[in-house]
Amino acid sequence: MACEFLGQRVYIHGGAATPVRLVDALTRHGKLGNLADVEIVHAPTEGPSTYNDPEYEGIFRSNSLFIGNYSRKAISEGRADCVPIFLSEIPLLFRRKIWKIDVAMISLSPPDNHGYCSMGPGVDCTRSAIQNADYIIGLVNKQMPRTFGDGLIHMSHVDTMVEADDPLPESDPHKLTPEIQEIARLIAENLVEDGATIQTGIGSLPDAVLNKLYNHKDLGIHTEMFSNGVVDLVEKGAITNAKKTIQTGKIVSSFALGTRRLYDFMDDNSFVAMCDCAFTNNIAIICQNPRVTAINTCLEIDLTGQVCSDSIGTYMYSGFGGQIDFIRGAAVGLDGAGKPIIATPSTTESGESRISPMLKPGAGVVTTRAHVHYIVTEYGIAYLFGKNLRQRAYELIKIAHPKFRESLEKSAFDRLKCMPSP
Repeated sequence: MACEFLGQRVYIHGGAATPVRLVDALTRHGKLGNLADVEIVHAPTEGPSTYNDPEYEGIFRSNSLFIGNYSRKAISEGRADCVPIFLSEIPLLFRRKIWKIDVAMISLSPPDNHGYCSMGPGVDCTRSAIQNADYIIGLVNKQMPRTFGDGLIHMSHVDTMVEADDPLPESDPHKLTPEIQEIARLIAENLVEDGATIQTGIGSLPDAVLNKLYNHKDLGIHTEMFSNGVVDLVEKGAITNAKKTIQTGKIVSSFALGTRRLYDFMDDNSFVAMCDCAFTNNIAIICQNPRVTAINTCLEIDLTGQVCSDSIGTYMYSGFGGQIDFIRGAAVGLDGAGKPIIATPSTTESGESRISPMLKPGAGVVTTRAHVHYIVTEYGIAYLFGKNLRQRAYELIKIAHPKFRESLEKSAFDRLKCMPSP
C-alpha cells in the first residue's frame, strides 16, 4: 500500500496538555502502513511516547525542542533528534516559516457559550504552532481546565475535534533531600526579598525554595512554568502579584505541570494568565518587573563559571529552555535589584562533584561565564559577577563539597598558574 502521509511534520502539545489519546491513535495508525517518515515535533510530553520505540523507526522520528524522559533513550541511540534553542525563540520557528507545521495535535477545554476553547495549562509555544499549522486536531477534554491569557481558540479554527473525559497527566511529588532543603533555605533567607518577582522551574529544588517563602510578602510570579508550590504560596498569602509591573495582580506563566489540585486552582481563575512563551520569556518584558529573582538548576559548573544544563558530557539530557531568558532578564532588571541564581547540590547522586575543573568533554554551555551571577550549593553562595578567573575559582571551591576542595585547588593552580584567591 502506498503511504498516505509521507514526510509530514506533526506538532504535539506537551506537558499536562499532552493529548495522550491522540498520540496513541497516531502510533496505532502508523502500524497500518500508511505513514512514513513523519517528524514529531514537541517539547517534553507526558505519557508513553511510543513513537520513540525502535519498532517505529522509519515511520516516526521525534525532534525534541527540550528533551524529556521519554526521548532521551531514542536520542542517545540515534533514532531521534533534538534542537538547541531558547524557549523564547521557539515560536520564531513557526512564525518565520522556518518549520512548516502540517498537523498540530492539541488538547482543549470544551467550548464556552461563545465557542471558545482553552489550551489550559499549556500555551507556551503551542499558540504559535497552531497559528501556523495547516491542520489542527483538538482533543476536547472535559477535565481540561479553562485558563485565561493567550490560550483561547475558537472552535471554528479547529479542523477536527475529538471528545474525551481523561485525567490530565500529573507530576509525582519530588524528593527533598537535606542538601536541597539547605540550598532552599540559603536562597529564601539571603536572596529572595519581599516584593520580588519569582521565576522557578520544575523539580525538587524549586519546590523546596517555594516551601521556604511562606513568610515573605507581596511576591509576584512571572515565569515560564509553575507547579503546586505556587498554589501553596497563594493560599498562605505570600503571593499577591501586587508589586509587579507586567500584568500587575496576576500570575504570569506559559505552562504548568503538577497534580489535579494545581489544575483545579487554574480552572476559570482570573488570577492566572497563561501566555505565549515569546511574551513570558522576553528579556525586555522580564526586566521590567521588580526584583526579578530567577532560580534555575544545572548539571555541572567549571571553575570559571561555565554552566552546563543540557547534557552530561555528550549525553543529551534536557535543553536550553528558559534558563538564559530569565538569567538575563534578572541581570538587566531595570531596578538594578535582579538576582540571577543557578542552584545545585554540590555532588551528583553518584557522588561526583558538580563543580569541576573543566566541563566534561562534549558538555554544552547553556549559561556562559559572562552570564553567571549567583551559584548556590548546600555549602553557601558564590557571587561571580565582576570577578576574574582566579577569584571565581576561589568562590566556587568554597561552596564545593569539602572532599573535593583540595583537588579543585590543585586543578585551579594547574589551569591558572597561580592559587585561587579572593
